[in-house]
Amino acid sequence: MCGIGGILGTGADRESSRALVEAMMSRIAHRGPDASGFAHGPRFALGHRRLSIIDIEHGQQPMYSRDGRYVLVYNGELYNFIELRQYLIQKYGTRFTTFSDTETLLQLLIAEGTAALQRLNGMFAFAFVDTQTCDWILARDQFGIKPLYWTSIGGQIKFASEIKALLCDPALKANADWAGVEQYLTFQFCLGEQTMFDRVRRIEPGCAILGNGGEIRQVLRYWDTNYEIDESQNEDYFVDRLRVLLDDAVHLQTRSDVPVGAYLSGGLDSSLVATLAANHVNGPMRLFHGHFLEGPQYDELPHARSVANAISGSELHITAPTAWDFVEDMPRLIHSMDEPVAGPGLFPQFRVSALASQHVKVVLGGQGGDEIFGGYARYLVGYLEQALKGAIFESQEEGKHLVTLASIIPNLPLLRDYSPLIQTFWRDGLFEPMDRRYFRLIDRSPDLENVLSDDALARYNGDRIFAEFQTIFNHPDTRSLFNKMTHFDLKSFLPALLQVEDRVSMAVSLESRVPLLDTRIVDLVTSMPPPLKFSGGRAKHIFKRAVGSVVPKPIMARKDKMGFPVPLAEWLRGGPVRDFVGDILLGQRSRERGLFRPAALQRLISAEGRYGRQLWGALCLELWHQTFIDQ
Repeated sequence: MCGIGGILGTGADRESSRALVEAMMSRIAHRGPDASGFAHGPRFALGHRRLSIIDIEHGQQPMYSRDGRYVLVYNGELYNFIELRQYLIQKYGTRFTTFSDTETLLQLLIAEGTAALQRLNGMFAFAFVDTQTCDWILARDQFGIKPLYWTSIGGQIKFASEIKALLCDPALKANADWAGVEQYLTFQFCLGEQTMFDRVRRIEPGCAILGNGGEIRQVLRYWDTNYEIDESQNEDYFVDRLRVLLDDAVHLQTRSDVPVGAYLSGGLDSSLVATLAANHVNGPMRLFHGHFLEGPQYDELPHARSVANAISGSELHITAPTAWDFVEDMPRLIHSMDEPVAGPGLFPQFRVSALASQHVKVVLGGQGGDEIFGGYARYLVGYLEQALKGAIFESQEEGKHLVTLASIIPNLPLLRDYSPLIQTFWRDGLFEPMDRRYFRLIDRSPDLENVLSDDALARYNGDRIFAEFQTIFNHPDTRSLFNKMTHFDLKSFLPALLQVEDRVSMAVSLESRVPLLDTRIVDLVTSMPPPLKFSGGRAKHIFKRAVGSVVPKPIMARKDKMGFPVPLAEWLRGGPVRDFVGDILLGQRSRERGLFRPAALQRLISAEGRYGRQLWGALCLELWHQTFIDQ
């Protein structure tokens, strides 16, 4: 795990290039405190910070080929590097000088170019340069687990693992991109390559940019979800195959030359990963859990203990973040994140990561399970309306993939705690087209007119944002509503969650791995007939069948899905959090910025015992402006 950055194109001499790249690497030294490196040529300069996980003695970067023609800087892990190494030896007679996955990637790219991307099982972002021709490849893993940003300035392409490194360049001013701010106000994340910084873009998951010098020549999507349904297999086949792939993915991701542990929330996904990993880790399985003491609605510790007790010889480490921790951490977290995304769960995630970093250097988690297998309550809300529409109008909008009203009724008690969401969802627009209905389920902006200032509201273009949403949601192969919903979340919501995963772990120099995000697993699930995945509206139906014999029964029987809730409602009643939020949102800088109506923010802060996404979004957006834009 590492941090990378560099300059591609003509221009600066060695010394000025080195000064800028080293400043960039210093800005993200937390990603790689173990070593640093620099490489320079006529039309490139590359920097690297290393967190040593595989082949600790070797594998320093930037890494050159034996003949000096090719050079690589790389962030991530290739979990199948041993198999790829054997493949290269057998097919090409490749000779290796290290046992690092970095050298494996370098040799594979030399041998096969962009075709090598199809063989990679891992999380990665890299820059690969042919020093003779100045051709280069910038690439990012299939799901966007590892970040990579770029900007084009003065005939040069500059890239880095984090945006704050790019901002070391005096030629790049930290200005807000209103299109990105609009998307954040709507979704609490940005879509596609968009960021909240003017002139800064991200490489999308499963994509590579090919160029020469300072010129981009091609954007290649080398992997994408495939929804061609396999009708030839029955449910038992998919269950058996999924069970094998889950265990193999966890096994591959326990490969490490340093200690490995696992996050354990007490939910299904992390419980599975921790239980499987314990079978492949030498020594005790170190588990890490966070909870709050403000009430049982914020406490999953009993569930985490039950899993830990079922894992022989495990060690459960626990942290209980406080209101004072929140006040202390939030400015640092916004700086770590580069741009705000998702909800307040990043705060306790950071605290658990900090705890884990005291004991291990690698930690496994269950991220991705809800998006792959359909674990969110909003999927059931969406299908309840879809089933009603089919029953009332006798329509077959999805053909044989429709979940019927009769089949969904037994599972509706799971929505008891989501009645406010349903009331909001059905307030208007009932039985609209599928894209419009799902947009309303995830849209955070319906009441923006009550919070945004007149000037900001006049600039807000809801039609444009919905059109951008449609391009992702209406994937031509996703004929079922279930596949459309999970596809959008895999392409948009999941990368935002992975940004949180990356930043909160790398902020404390910890490598976080997510075994459920294995392309073999996703390719299998997207090929399944939708009724198998969401049979009768049962969340994670096929997943639960596959893991029922592995995960402790009390966890399988849980009906109280919690996520990682934060007691902000309680903290906003008084004390340091209320004072902190008030100082940020009602202070002079926020008022002068003019994004929000101060009176509306005051009402949100003063709403006794209430907390909403609007307040969280406003807090993060103002902190982001103060951290990056105002400087």
